[in-house]
Amino acid sequence: MRHAILAALALLAPLSSCPAGDWPQILGPERNGIAAADERLADRWPAAGPREVWRRNVGAGYAGVAVAAGRAILFHRLADREVVEAIDAETGKPLWKADHPTRFMPQVGGGGGPLCVPVIHGNRVVVFGAQGVLACLDVATGARLWMRETHREFGAQEGYFGAGSTPLVVGDHVIVNVGGAKQEAGVVAFALATGEPVWRATAEPASYAAPVRVAAGGEPHVLIVTRYACLLLDAATGDLRWRFPFGQRGPTVNAATPVVPAAGRLFVTAAYGIGCVCADFDRSAATPKWEGAGPLASQYCTPIVSGGHLYGIDGRDDVPPADLVCVESAGGREVWRERGFGYGTLLAADGKLVAAKTDGELMLLRGTPAGLDVLARCRPLPGTLRALPALAAGRLYLRDDTTLTCLDVGR
Repeated sequence: MRHAILAALALLAPLSSCPAGDWPQILGPERNGIAAADERLADRWPAAGPREVWRRNVGAGYAGVAVAAGRAILFHRLADREVVEAIDAETGKPLWKADHPTRFMPQVGGGGGPLCVPVIHGNRVVVFGAQGVLACLDVATGARLWMRETHREFGAQEGYFGAGSTPLVVGDHVIVNVGGAKQEAGVVAFALATGEPVWRATAEPASYAAPVRVAAGGEPHVLIVTRYACLLLDAATGDLRWRFPFGQRGPTVNAATPVVPAAGRLFVTAAYGIGCVCADFDRSAATPKWEGAGPLASQYCTPIVSGGHLYGIDGRDDVPPADLVCVESAGGREVWRERGFGYGTLLAADGKLVAAKTDGELMLLRGTPAGLDVLARCRPLPGTLRALPALAAGRLYLRDDTTLTCLDVGR
C-alpha cells in the first residue's frame, strides 16, 4: 500500500528543471502550469488561510504577475495608462514603474485593462497590452527599449476583450499572435533586441491562447491556437508546417494554452461546443488520436499534465456548472469527475494542485487517478479571481479586481 501511495503522489511531480523562485511567464517556467521541480508546498494551511506576506492595490486588468530574480512584474491599467511595475517580491515595495497611454474599451465587460502576463527573459520584460501595444523594458530599471503598436501596424481587430495572447520568446524572437489577418500577419516575430519585425505568417485572426515552444525535427517550433485553428510554425522562419481547424465563428473564444502530454503529442481544449483534440504530431502533420465535445472542454483553464493524465476544469465560468476532471491522455477515458467544482485556474507543484476559483475560493488539492483529496481551502481576497496566479519560492501571488496579495504557501 505504501508503494502504491508513493507512486500515485509521483504522478503530479513537476516536470520542469527551472530552479524554485522563478515564474517568469504565463503558466510558469515551461508554460504548462507546473512549478519548478524543487518548489515545495505546505501540506496544510491554517484555518484562516496561508500567512499574508504583503498586499497592495492594483488597477484594472486580468494579467497575472511574472516573478524572477526577486522581482514581481505587475501589468495593470490606471486611468488612461497601461502601467508596468516591478515590485520587490520579498517586501512588496515598488522598485520602478513605466507606462504608456491606452484608449481601449472592451466590446464585452468592463475595465479595459491588460490580459497578458508579462514575460521576463534575461534582462528584459516584454508586455502586450489590450490595445495591441507590444513593449520591451529593461528588467532592472524599467527603461523602455522599444515599443510597437501591433494592431495599428498590422490592421488587427481588437476582439471582444482586447489582445489576450501572451507573447513567446524563442531565441532572439518575440513571437506574437497579432491577428493581422488582412496583411498575412496573423502571427508576427519581432527581434528581441530591437523590436523590428523579422517574419510574419498566416491570415489567422488572434485568439486568447498563449503559444508554446515545442521541438519538431530537432528544431524549435511554435505550437499556437488561433481564433479558428491549431498550427505549427517554424520559430526561426515562420514557415507553416501544418494546420488543423479548431474553433468556430460566433461568440466563442479559444483561450486555453495548448499542452504537450508527451513528446510529439498535443492537447487543445475550448468550450462553446468546440471541445478538445488530442493528436500526435511531428514536423509534417498532426494526426488526431481522440477528439470530441468532451470529456474536457474548458473555456480558458489550461489543464495540468501529469503521469499520462490531464487534470482540468470542464465547462465555463459564465455558464455553470463546471467540473474538475481527470482524463487519461492516451485514449481520452474519463477517470473521475468532481461535479459542481466551479470554474477557475490550476497550477501544480510538489505533488499537489492549487485551484484559484473565480468565486474567490483558493484550494489546495491532491489529485491522482485514484481520486481527489481536498487538503485546505480559504478565501484570501473578496473579489473575483480571473488573473492567473504565480508561484515562486513558496510564495503565491494572487490578484482580484482591486488587490494583489503575496501568500506564504511554502513548506
